[in-house]
Amino acid sequence: MHSAVLYLLLVLNPLLSTIAIQNRSPYTPTDRILLNSGAPDGEQSMDGRNWESDADQQSKYCPMNSETSAASKASQQDPSVTQVPYMTARIIRSKYTCMFPVSMGPKFIRLYFYPNSYSGLDTSTSFFSVTANGYTLLSNFSAHLTVSAMQPPVAYLVKEFIITVRDNQGVINLTFTQSPNSFAFINGIEIVSMPTNLYTKDNDSPYSFVNDNNVPFYYFDNTTSLETVYRLNIGGPNIENVNDTGIFRTWSNDLLHIFGGLGYVHLWRDDVTVKYSKDTPTYVAPEAVYITKRTMGANSVVNQNSNLTWLFLVDSGFNYLLRLHFCETEKEITHEGQRVFSIFINNMTAEAEADVIHWSGGNSIPVYKDYVIGVPGGGSQSNQDLWLALHPTADHSTYADVILNVLEIFKLNNSDGNLAGSNPEPLMVVPPSSQQQSSLQEITKSKGSSVVVIVGVVIGVIFALSVALFFFIYKRKGKGPKRKANDTDGFGISLPTDLCRRFTTAEIKAATRNFEDQNIIGSGGFGTVYKGYIQNEFIPVAIKRLNSSSKQGTREFHTEIEMLSRLRHIHLVSLIGYCDDQDEMILVYEYMPHGSLQDHLYRTNNPPLPWKQRLQICIGAAKGLHYLHTGVKHTIIHRDVKSSNILLGRNWVAKVSDFGLSKTGPTSEDETHVSTVVRGSVGYLDPEYYRRQHLTEKSDVYSFGVVLLEVLCARPPIMSNLNKEQVNLVEWTRKCCRKGTLDQIIDPQLHGDITSVSLNKFVEIAESCVREKATERPKMCDVIWSLEFALQLQEFAEKNSHASDIVSENQKESSMPYKEVATIDDDDDDIYILRWTD
Repeated sequence: MHSAVLYLLLVLNPLLSTIAIQNRSPYTPTDRILLNSGAPDGEQSMDGRNWESDADQQSKYCPMNSETSAASKASQQDPSVTQVPYMTARIIRSKYTCMFPVSMGPKFIRLYFYPNSYSGLDTSTSFFSVTANGYTLLSNFSAHLTVSAMQPPVAYLVKEFIITVRDNQGVINLTFTQSPNSFAFINGIEIVSMPTNLYTKDNDSPYSFVNDNNVPFYYFDNTTSLETVYRLNIGGPNIENVNDTGIFRTWSNDLLHIFGGLGYVHLWRDDVTVKYSKDTPTYVAPEAVYITKRTMGANSVVNQNSNLTWLFLVDSGFNYLLRLHFCETEKEITHEGQRVFSIFINNMTAEAEADVIHWSGGNSIPVYKDYVIGVPGGGSQSNQDLWLALHPTADHSTYADVILNVLEIFKLNNSDGNLAGSNPEPLMVVPPSSQQQSSLQEITKSKGSSVVVIVGVVIGVIFALSVALFFFIYKRKGKGPKRKANDTDGFGISLPTDLCRRFTTAEIKAATRNFEDQNIIGSGGFGTVYKGYIQNEFIPVAIKRLNSSSKQGTREFHTEIEMLSRLRHIHLVSLIGYCDDQDEMILVYEYMPHGSLQDHLYRTNNPPLPWKQRLQICIGAAKGLHYLHTGVKHTIIHRDVKSSNILLGRNWVAKVSDFGLSKTGPTSEDETHVSTVVRGSVGYLDPEYYRRQHLTEKSDVYSFGVVLLEVLCARPPIMSNLNKEQVNLVEWTRKCCRKGTLDQIIDPQLHGDITSVSLNKFVEIAESCVREKATERPKMCDVIWSLEFALQLQEFAEKNSHASDIVSENQKESSMPYKEVATIDDDDDDIYILRWTD
């Protein structure tokens, strides 16, 4: 039981909880400075570290000139934000330098930002630059734009840099300079020393250079500054900074960056002890990141025709250092040549034959490899994709598989010492108003107000996270106490103004040009949907104006806000805000430029979607539903899943929308369903729910199965103008499956595009979703896996004319000594955990 709980802990979504794993701390920093900007007194953060105040007139580091800066407190606290160091800030209106006396050697500089409102100043109008000992760390930087562009959405930001203090310096001069007509702000500053030569060397050292010009090496030394762009625990959980090796690095899960198949995650093994070496000392990375890893799995034939791939967005015009960490901990992998693979970076070969045992010298010995690659600039794009792919080398390997434990990516400064990239687009910030300029002058002239530290907030956050973690684990195990569901649909709820914006009627009218008919993009019984623009008519939004006379509309309006304002997922449509004044019921969403899935299937002039794109859309929608069912404290049942409620954003990313009928699912161990009045859309309704009024997450699975059939056949679920046997899509599909005539109802546009193996897998999962009995339907995690497999089969079959024969053989293939021991549902994806057989 304990090992099963540990499996669950290790793959929980980092947004719900971050696993604390005890690691030895082999390194003690010579310099360790924590400055809580704007705080009146020193305080302790939730991780147990003590932060100094910079507001003392005798501050050791920063000037206290009221003409240049002032202390302030954030106007509101996001649930994800801790009191220290984020709830106070220093507001800076002219050049401002802090001097930190330190020893010589390499240092981490970490800058903490919480874009919020401070004494009437909106940080969306804050632009500034930061330099340190001649290096430009940030230039015309907007913390607000940077945070707004991050996926999934976050409220705060930490920027980490590495510079080396030379023997003739003895100090770090950290300078903040506001852009014209703007201001700078900072919430926290951390400076920590690190072991010499951890990331940079004393002299010009050669690094493997990945390029097309046959230049083997790239040289740089400790006069080069770095910015940490990504630091990932591959296949493992988030590792908090206090569980690092003494230098307080944070290690994040890699799920957001996996491209295509997830591969397989290998979790903690009690019988493994990492054997650090002279080349990889104990401070290089904590033991926890070496025990977990990601591989491709047992099927050697499929592996040889695919890659394990990660995708990252980086700034153009810089060189990047990629550090890949490996550690073979499987008992069967003990000799050279057993697992050999290739490493590709941006489609260029970094290693033709990577052999971890050859590099490290044995099992359980960690090793890392460094590669430098240039990402060219000069074009119109300020950002580019950086790809990392691993591929098995079948000719020289016993097992056709790959492995990666840890990945770090650093940006290297360019020739003039600059590390700064541009701000994300397309958000546009309005220049400071005269009122804000006045607030800026007032705040910088004051001596700063005292901040009351509410200890109860900290304790409450810890308690809430503990409770959420407890319920989350036991919900997935089907055990543990749960709160009884409330079946009433009352309207007596408080709207969450802290989680989404409340618009005035005037703002909505301005955004839609007084509800001009030309801006209508949808309509129905619920009301009318307009395309509008906010933020100086720069940001497009979808504005749904509900029928104010409808009692049901009022209920759905409140439900939508209550549900969606608290949910954040890449495959759920984002609620920006609402308007409820002057008897209006208006919801403001992110704009989906490609409309709904239904808009591209039938009754449309849009070009038909190719099969692989349909599969990718289905996978995205399934992940959104999977998150609702398993990724929140209590299951949420959508109750109105249909093709018109699956919207398509930029890059055709599928997002589930319309939560007006959503309901919390069973919340007690003794409850198997929620008894409620039947609601939903004709043709998509779960027949068992319709007959018995018993609602479960399997009702969503049924509705999604109908959507899958729509995707395949490009027709509505009900067509009353057809022959009786063809009216209902589900029944008609079942009959065609029995007769073996399914090809007759498939969308004609798919002929010649869809392969038989992919079709068979797709029909198999769709049929299982629409079974009469809810207990016979799969979970959404199984649906995701099957859809991803159907996509892989399609891609594999396109490359091989004898795909169907090979696939049947693949199912028997098991060249690696694995066995499946558990299936874990993660918030984004289904992760199949495999361990080695003894």
